[in-house]
Amino acid sequence: MDKGVKHFLIMAGSTNHMLMGDKLLKDNGIKTSLVPAPAEYGSVCAIAIKVEDKDIDISEKYLRENDISIRGIYEEKPERLTGLIDKLKNSIIRDGFLDVLKKIEDGQDLTHSDIVLLLKTDRKAEMEALFKAADEMRKKIIGDVVDIRGAIEFSNHCKKDCKYCGVRRNLEGLQRYRMTEDEIMEVVHSLHNIGIKTVILQSGEDAWWTRDRIAHLITRIKKETGMKITLSLGERPREEYEYFKKLGANNYLLKIETTNEEIFKFIHPDDDINHRKECSSWLKELGYLNGSGCIIGLPGQREEDIANDILYFKDMGINMIGIGPFIPAKGTPLENYPTGDVDMTLKAVAVTRLVCKRVFLPATTALASIDSDLQADALKAGANTIMLINTPAKYRYNYQIYSDKNMVDLKSAYDAVTGANREFPSYLKIDMEVYKDAGNTEK
Repeated sequence: MDKGVKHFLIMAGSTNHMLMGDKLLKDNGIKTSLVPAPAEYGSVCAIAIKVEDKDIDISEKYLRENDISIRGIYEEKPERLTGLIDKLKNSIIRDGFLDVLKKIEDGQDLTHSDIVLLLKTDRKAEMEALFKAADEMRKKIIGDVVDIRGAIEFSNHCKKDCKYCGVRRNLEGLQRYRMTEDEIMEVVHSLHNIGIKTVILQSGEDAWWTRDRIAHLITRIKKETGMKITLSLGERPREEYEYFKKLGANNYLLKIETTNEEIFKFIHPDDDINHRKECSSWLKELGYLNGSGCIIGLPGQREEDIANDILYFKDMGINMIGIGPFIPAKGTPLENYPTGDVDMTLKAVAVTRLVCKRVFLPATTALASIDSDLQADALKAGANTIMLINTPAKYRYNYQIYSDKNMVDLKSAYDAVTGANREFPSYLKIDMEVYKDAGNTEK
C-alpha cells in the first residue's frame, strides 16, 4: 500500500465472506491486503480487507452486488501512542532515541535509519522504553488476547540442504519419518476438541507429499473440523498454492530468513532469493494470509540487515511474522556458530510491531528453547501469538530445525500468557487454570 494514502478497513460477516470478498476485489483490479482487525472491531483472529480511499465506494458496491456480507467499514487512522514521551520524562534516554519515539507517538512511519537506531541500542532505559512502546501498540491495535495455534510437523524429509537446518537433505544420522494422514487427523481432532481454531501443517520440502495428497488432507480437515489451516511446506508451484487455497487453506508460512542476498545465498546453497520473494508474491495475490520471518544472529548479519527485513515485511504486506534467534543444529555446517542474541531478537520483535503494526507476531519456539521465560518476554515486547508443538512424541525429537528445541505445550503457554499478564482466547474449551500448578508435560 502507498505511503501517505488514506485507507479503509472492511469487516466482512464471516471469514469465508472475507476471503471471497478479497478475491472478488482483486479480480476487479482493486489493490487490497488482508490485515488483523483492530481489537475493537473483532476477535483476535478477525481479519479485515484493507483498501485505499479512492476504491472504497466501488469496493462496497462490488461486495454488496455479489452478496458478500459487510459487518462494518472503518477508516484506518494513524496508530498514535499519545502520552508516550511524557511517560519517559524521568528516563535517561538520548535525544536521538527520543526523536524516534516521538515519531511513533505521532503515528509517523519510521525510516531505515530510525529502525537501525532502535535496534542498535544496548542501554537498559532505551530498551525498556522500546519494549513498552511496542507493548502499548500491540494492546491498542490487537488487544490483550493471545492467539493459540497448534503445529503438526508431519514430515522431516526435505530435498533442500540449507546449512543451518537440522532436517537438511544431507544431515547424517537423522531418523526420517512421515506421519500418515490418519495420524495427522488424530492430532487435528485433538486440537479441535480443545477449541483451537488454526492448525499449522509444517514439513520439510517433501516430494512424497504431492499436490493431491496435501489436497486430500486439506479437504478432510475442512470437512471433519472446519478449522483454519496454515500450510508451511516450502516453495511450491503457483498452481499448487492456488489449488490449496481453493480447497480452503487459509494461511501460508514461507520465511525469507534474511533479505541480505549474500547471507541468503550462503545459508541456502540451492535456493534463490528472488524465487522465494516471487512465491510470497503469489501467496499474497492468491489471498492467503501471508507469513514470513527472519532469523536473528545469522553469520555476517548486521542491524542494517534486520532493518531491511522489517521494511520488507511491511512493504510486502506480510500478515504473520516469526522472528527467532539463530540456534545451531548439530551436524550442520553452522553447528559451531554462536547462538543469536536474545536482546536483539526481542528488539526486532518490538520494532516489527511498531513498524508493521497490525500483524500477528508469535512468541517463537526458538526463544523458548533458549529459556522458557523468553516467550513471556516476547509477549511483553509486542508479540501476540503462541504456536503449540503437537507433533506426536515418537516423531518430535527428529524434527529439530535447531538442536535442543523446547516443547511448547499448554503448560508453557499458560506460563507465558500469565507471565506477561495477558488473556487466553475465549475459544479454548479447557480451563487453563489447571496448568497453574501443573508440572511440565513430556519434553
